[in-house]
Amino acid sequence: MKRLDNKWALVTGSSRGIGQQIAWGLAERGCNVIVHGREAQHLEATLAGLKKFNVKTHIATGELSSPAGVAQLIEQAKAAPGPVDILYNNAAVMSKYESIFSINQAEWDRVFQINVWALIAICQAFAPGMRERGYGRIINLTSGIADQPNLVVYSVSKAAVDKYSRDLAAEFKGENVLINFLDPGWLQTDLGGPNAPGKVESVLPGALVPALLDNDGPTGRFYGAQEYKDLER
Repeated sequence: MKRLDNKWALVTGSSRGIGQQIAWGLAERGCNVIVHGREAQHLEATLAGLKKFNVKTHIATGELSSPAGVAQLIEQAKAAPGPVDILYNNAAVMSKYESIFSINQAEWDRVFQINVWALIAICQAFAPGMRERGYGRIINLTSGIADQPNLVVYSVSKAAVDKYSRDLAAEFKGENVLINFLDPGWLQTDLGGPNAPGKVESVLPGALVPALLDNDGPTGRFYGAQEYKDLER
């Protein structure tokens, strides 16, 4: 098993669901984890699950629905005992299910603030430090959603995440700061809903693949977590 001992990872939206699974998966490999939720009390279950791995933990809170909340998250994450080596931009919201012709500006603004603008601000906050240290792994969660015009706001926000990730990867090409984007699959989470075909646990081990890349490995590419179901944990 490849180890991540002495590394620090920030996982946004890690109070439950996919983010929680990723936090636990990283800790299983010895990675220290900065967990994030809107409020500290929401993180109790995640922190309880991390105890058995004997890693260091740190809490960062903040509502990603506002620039002030994003700034709070960044400030608290930077106060962790170690710098962020691995960043999972997992937190996201689904858009309202409505006619593509009825969507108002407020809905575009709401979804893009959390799914795109917050993600960009967090990358801007931590990627330069990775450059200085000569090591970094940024994984931005995307979606395989397609042909769903009633969810166009969500799908367009994820398309923006894909394009931003590719361009950020080009900025760091050759510097061992690897930026990739990950589709966890359609899973039974608050966002995916109870009728999704996959259990949330199936995001592992695939979701960890881009965090475990060797130095100067692939960057600017898409990963599908469900393609690695048979990979050894």
